[in-house]
Amino acid sequence: MSQTKSRPIIAEESPPEPARRWQGLAPQFGPDARWLLLGSFPGVASLKAQQYYGHPRNQFWRLLGAVLGCELVGLAYEDRLALLRQHRVALWDVITETEREGSLDSSIRDPLSSDLASLLSALPQLETIAFNGGTAARLGLKQLERLGQSRWRVLCLPSSSPAYTLPYDAKLEAWLSLAQDKQ
Repeated sequence: MSQTKSRPIIAEESPPEPARRWQGLAPQFGPDARWLLLGSFPGVASLKAQQYYGHPRNQFWRLLGAVLGCELVGLAYEDRLALLRQHRVALWDVITETEREGSLDSSIRDPLSSDLASLLSALPQLETIAFNGGTAARLGLKQLERLGQSRWRVLCLPSSSPAYTLPYDAKLEAWLSLAQDKQ
Protein backbone atom coordinates (compact mmCIF):
# COMPACT_ATOMS: atom_id res chain seq x y z
CA MET A 1 0.00 0.00 0.00
CA SER A 2 1.52 3.28 -1.03
CA GLN A 3 1.27 6.32 1.08
CA THR A 4 0.87 9.76 -0.33
CA LYS A 5 2.00 12.69 1.66
CA SER A 6 -0.45 15.48 1.88
CA ARG A 7 0.82 18.88 0.97
CA PRO A 8 0.37 21.65 3.49
CA ILE A 9 -2.35 24.10 2.66
CA ILE A 10 -0.82 27.45 1.81
CA ALA A 11 -2.93 30.54 1.77
CA GLU A 12 -3.02 31.94 -1.73
CA GLU A 13 -1.24 35.20 -2.21
CA SER A 14 -3.25 37.93 -3.78
CA PRO A 15 -2.29 38.43 -7.41
CA PRO A 16 -0.26 41.52 -8.21
CA GLU A 17 -2.20 44.52 -9.40
CA PRO A 18 -2.47 44.24 -13.18
CA ALA A 19 -0.79 46.79 -15.39
CA ARG A 20 -2.91 49.84 -15.92
CA ARG A 21 -2.73 53.10 -17.83
CA TRP A 22 -1.43 55.89 -15.60
CA GLN A 23 -1.62 59.64 -16.16
CA GLY A 24 1.42 61.60 -14.96
CA LEU A 25 1.58 64.79 -12.92
CA ALA A 26 1.34 68.32 -14.23
CA PRO A 27 4.56 70.28 -14.68
CA GLN A 28 5.54 72.52 -11.80
CA PHE A 29 7.30 75.73 -12.81
CA GLY A 30 7.47 79.47 -12.73
CA PRO A 31 8.09 81.41 -15.95
CA ASP A 32 11.54 82.48 -14.71
CA ALA A 33 12.86 78.93 -14.15
CA ARG A 34 16.58 78.45 -14.80
CA TRP A 35 16.67 74.69 -14.23
CA LEU A 36 14.29 72.03 -15.49
CA LEU A 37 14.54 68.67 -13.71
CA LEU A 38 12.97 65.84 -15.68
CA GLY A 39 12.22 62.40 -14.32
CA SER A 40 10.93 59.46 -16.32
CA PHE A 41 7.46 58.87 -14.84
CA PRO A 42 6.20 58.98 -11.23
CA GLY A 43 6.08 55.78 -9.22
CA VAL A 44 2.82 54.44 -7.83
CA ALA A 45 3.33 56.09 -4.41
CA SER A 46 3.85 59.47 -6.08
CA LEU A 47 0.84 59.03 -8.35
CA LYS A 48 -1.42 58.04 -5.47
CA ALA A 49 -0.19 60.99 -3.40
CA GLN A 50 -0.27 63.28 -6.46
CA GLN A 51 3.20 64.49 -5.49
CA TYR A 52 6.49 64.42 -7.31
CA TYR A 53 8.92 62.05 -5.60
CA GLY A 54 6.30 61.01 -3.05
CA HIS A 55 7.94 57.72 -2.06
CA PRO A 56 9.55 58.28 1.36
CA ARG A 57 12.75 56.47 0.33
CA ASN A 58 13.26 58.48 -2.86
CA GLN A 59 16.24 60.77 -2.31
CA PHE A 60 15.14 63.54 -4.69
CA TRP A 61 14.15 66.10 -2.03
CA ARG A 62 17.25 65.36 0.05
CA LEU A 63 19.57 65.66 -2.97
CA LEU A 64 17.99 68.83 -4.33
CA GLY A 65 17.87 70.40 -0.87
CA ALA A 66 21.62 69.83 -0.55
CA VAL A 67 22.20 71.38 -3.99
CA LEU A 68 20.05 74.43 -3.18
CA GLY A 69 21.34 74.77 0.38
CA CYS A 70 17.92 74.49 1.99
CA GLU A 71 15.92 71.84 3.84
CA LEU A 72 13.20 70.34 1.67
CA VAL A 73 12.60 66.93 3.23
CA GLY A 74 10.72 68.08 6.33
CA LEU A 75 8.47 70.55 4.52
CA ALA A 76 4.91 70.10 3.38
CA TYR A 77 4.69 69.33 -0.34
CA GLU A 78 3.25 72.72 -1.30
CA ASP A 79 6.07 74.44 0.62
CA ARG A 80 8.62 72.34 -1.26
CA LEU A 81 7.13 73.43 -4.57
CA ALA A 82 7.11 77.07 -3.44
CA LEU A 83 10.81 76.85 -2.56
CA LEU A 84 11.57 75.32 -5.95
CA ARG A 85 9.81 78.21 -7.68
CA GLN A 86 11.73 80.65 -5.46
CA HIS A 87 14.98 78.96 -6.55
CA ARG A 88 13.78 79.00 -10.17
CA VAL A 89 13.57 75.22 -10.51
CA ALA A 90 10.94 73.49 -12.65
CA LEU A 91 9.84 69.83 -12.43
CA TRP A 92 8.25 67.48 -14.91
CA ASP A 93 8.63 64.05 -16.48
CA VAL A 94 9.55 63.00 -20.00
CA ILE A 95 6.55 60.65 -20.07
CA THR A 96 3.07 62.04 -19.52
CA GLU A 97 1.12 58.79 -19.71
CA THR A 98 2.02 55.11 -19.75
CA GLU A 99 0.95 51.59 -18.99
CA ARG A 100 2.89 50.09 -16.11
CA GLU A 101 2.62 47.51 -13.37
CA GLY A 102 4.42 48.72 -10.26
CA SER A 103 6.92 51.56 -10.17
CA LEU A 104 10.01 50.36 -12.02
CA ASP A 105 11.01 52.12 -15.23
CA SER A 106 11.67 48.72 -16.76
CA SER A 107 7.91 48.05 -16.53
CA ILE A 108 6.92 51.10 -18.60
CA ARG A 109 4.95 50.10 -21.70
CA ASP A 110 3.50 52.20 -24.50
CA PRO A 111 4.66 55.58 -23.12
CA LEU A 112 3.27 58.88 -24.37
CA SER A 113 5.97 61.55 -24.40
CA SER A 114 5.44 64.83 -22.60
CA ASP A 115 5.21 67.96 -24.72
CA LEU A 116 8.66 69.29 -23.85
CA ALA A 117 8.59 71.73 -26.76
CA SER A 118 5.66 73.62 -25.25
CA LEU A 119 7.17 73.70 -21.80
CA LEU A 120 10.56 74.83 -23.10
CA SER A 121 8.94 77.66 -25.03
CA ALA A 122 7.31 78.80 -21.76
CA LEU A 123 10.73 78.97 -20.03
CA PRO A 124 12.71 81.75 -21.77
CA GLN A 125 15.30 82.00 -18.97
CA LEU A 126 16.04 78.29 -18.84
CA GLU A 127 19.75 77.46 -18.65
CA THR A 128 19.94 73.81 -17.57
CA ILE A 129 17.95 70.67 -18.28
CA ALA A 130 18.80 67.80 -15.95
CA PHE A 131 17.52 64.25 -16.30
CA ASN A 132 16.92 62.28 -13.11
CA GLY A 133 18.09 58.80 -14.09
CA GLY A 134 18.94 56.80 -17.18
CA THR A 135 15.43 56.26 -18.54
CA ALA A 136 14.62 59.96 -18.28
CA ALA A 137 17.90 60.79 -20.03
CA ARG A 138 17.47 58.24 -22.81
CA LEU A 139 13.92 59.32 -23.65
CA GLY A 140 14.43 63.01 -22.96
CA LEU A 141 17.56 63.33 -25.07
CA LYS A 142 15.65 61.85 -28.01
CA GLN A 143 12.99 64.52 -27.56
CA LEU A 144 15.57 67.30 -27.37
CA GLU A 145 17.28 65.92 -30.47
CA ARG A 146 13.99 66.08 -32.40
CA LEU A 147 13.61 69.71 -31.34
CA GLY A 148 17.01 70.42 -32.85
CA GLN A 149 17.87 72.78 -30.06
CA SER A 150 21.00 72.69 -27.95
CA ARG A 151 21.02 76.05 -26.25
CA TRP A 152 20.81 74.55 -22.75
CA ARG A 153 23.34 72.83 -20.57
CA VAL A 154 22.15 69.21 -20.33
CA LEU A 155 23.00 66.96 -17.40
CA CYS A 156 22.29 63.27 -16.94
CA LEU A 157 22.13 62.67 -13.19
CA PRO A 158 22.01 59.38 -11.31
CA SER A 159 18.48 58.41 -10.36
CA SER A 160 17.21 59.51 -6.96
CA SER A 161 15.09 56.35 -6.84
CA PRO A 162 15.67 53.84 -4.05
CA ALA A 163 15.80 51.17 -6.77
CA TYR A 164 19.06 52.74 -8.02
CA THR A 165 21.54 51.56 -5.40
CA LEU A 166 24.41 53.98 -5.97
CA PRO A 167 25.42 55.31 -2.54
CA TYR A 168 23.92 58.68 -1.56
CA ASP A 169 27.31 60.45 -1.45
CA ALA A 170 28.06 59.42 -5.04
CA LYS A 171 24.62 60.59 -6.15
CA LEU A 172 25.11 63.89 -4.34
CA GLU A 173 28.50 64.48 -5.97
CA ALA A 174 26.87 64.22 -9.40
CA TRP A 175 23.82 66.28 -8.41
CA LEU A 176 26.04 69.12 -7.15
CA SER A 177 26.98 69.73 -10.79
CA LEU A 178 23.60 71.47 -11.07
CA ALA A 179 24.98 74.36 -9.03
CA GLN A 180 28.07 74.81 -11.19
CA ASP A 181 28.06 77.66 -13.67
CA LYS A 182 27.05 76.95 -17.24
CA GLN A 183 30.16 75.97 -19.15
